[in-house]
Amino acid sequence: MFCYQCQETAKGTGCIIKGVCGKSEDVSNLLDLLSYTSKGVSICCENAEIEDAEVNDFVVDALFTSITNVNFDKYVIAEKIKKGLELRDRLKSQCKDPECACKLHDAGNWTGSTIEEFEKKAETIGVLSTENEDVRSLRELMIYGLKGLAAYLHHAMALGYNDKSIHKFIKKALSSTLNDNLSVDELVALVLECGKYSVDTMALLDKANTESYGNPEISEVNIGVGKKPGILISGHDLKDMEELLKQTEGTGIDVYTHGEMLPANYYPALKKYDHFIGNYGNAWWQQNKEFDSFNGPILMTTNCLVPPKESYKARVYTTGSVGFEGVTHIPDREEGKAKDFSQIIEHAKNCEAPVEIETGKIVGGFAHNQVKQLADKIADAVKSGAIKKFFVMAGCDGRHKTRNYYTEFAGKLPKDTVILTAGCAKFRYNKLNLGDIGGIPRVLDAGQCNDSYSLAVIALKLKEVFELNDINDLPIAYNIAWYEQKAVTVLLALLYLGVKNIHLGPTLPAFLSPNVAKVLIDKFGIAGIGEVEDDIEMFMGLYTKDGIN
Repeated sequence: MFCYQCQETAKGTGCIIKGVCGKSEDVSNLLDLLSYTSKGVSICCENAEIEDAEVNDFVVDALFTSITNVNFDKYVIAEKIKKGLELRDRLKSQCKDPECACKLHDAGNWTGSTIEEFEKKAETIGVLSTENEDVRSLRELMIYGLKGLAAYLHHAMALGYNDKSIHKFIKKALSSTLNDNLSVDELVALVLECGKYSVDTMALLDKANTESYGNPEISEVNIGVGKKPGILISGHDLKDMEELLKQTEGTGIDVYTHGEMLPANYYPALKKYDHFIGNYGNAWWQQNKEFDSFNGPILMTTNCLVPPKESYKARVYTTGSVGFEGVTHIPDREEGKAKDFSQIIEHAKNCEAPVEIETGKIVGGFAHNQVKQLADKIADAVKSGAIKKFFVMAGCDGRHKTRNYYTEFAGKLPKDTVILTAGCAKFRYNKLNLGDIGGIPRVLDAGQCNDSYSLAVIALKLKEVFELNDINDLPIAYNIAWYEQKAVTVLLALLYLGVKNIHLGPTLPAFLSPNVAKVLIDKFGIAGIGEVEDDIEMFMGLYTKDGIN
């Protein structure tokens, strides 16, 4: 195996024996083959000029399945590969050109039907099969951006929102990673185009979420527990959340969010349920401790699954693209019906109430619609000098000790600064007592990682309020933590919107070759992080437009 798609990859270069995430060599290789199969499906679809909903669903699911911490079940992955090969061959039969790329490229031709054959084939098509380091780097940057984009599109599709142009780009971009004739410049252009479609996808998901559940509201979220048995729901899928809340109503079972599901507490249509108690615990990487103390069953709706300990493995349920061998999987919903959560509900009835691990409340719900209502107040605070700078500290959390940097950074920021956040990076500082500025909290949480779109909308609104020509003239600094592929998608979206001088940490991606990294540094000002005090001094001295204060 060779995998370097996440920030915690072994030795900062690549996992070669077992994934730091917990995936085994055979699972890693099969996930590579699933991605390769989705490329074969895409190249056939492209050349046959066919628009096929079943193909679109497969490609999105295949990409989502291969994101870090989504699926660890090699048998499920193998079945997805089989499905892809069936679709590919159907598409290929519809292409009449004997010289068509879909019939000439290995991705359109290889065959296999058993897991043993898949494992053997997987050894030949991994990341390192692209020999040129810079081409490999750009291809992987593209693929990781597409994986995150697919995750967000998957959530929108679950709510009935879709966009054919996004699917068309995904297939075009996947096909491009098989084209050895593309120049480095052409690959760079495609990567930046991925940023454009990342913005479109996050906008689509924002529309899906808000039209389905209302605009997020400023909300106080309980972090204590009740006295009844509970179900803990983690991940990102709000449709699963809604259906679980409906099916647990009146059963005597409470529902709690964990990790990236925390922002479900901000939506009017979801927080109306009396048995929706609040949030339990912190970011994804602490689940090995927090799932033990929760006592009840846990529903994993999307990525962020850590291989479960035996002490609570029997209480873990997966659904959607998520999977782990030996864990109960709740099937997808049938057309026109809700998912059936009766098994996990019955399980919960026989469990004890959660052990309380903390008490109090945290505040969130500062998505773009809510912040726009505060725009004048925020503008006045900036003009008066009460707010000197905004810090976008969105992104991911992780287990490595170097991420203590972000807690320390937030705690040491000057009192006249405000943090804009989204994603699970917030758990490094959202429980610190950072106070407010004239009633404006110093931590404004927009929601999940996909809600980083809200932060872009907020920045564009401030640009309009201050009548600036360039988004980079705002008193906003970007100090973003990343972990997996959805953070890559958000980064490409920000680059497409013209945002420069973004700092990434705790390390720059291992999949960036020196030459590709240099392009991002020279063109966009991408940089890493240093010592907290030095970085604060640097940030406070940069990106301030004369006249705003």
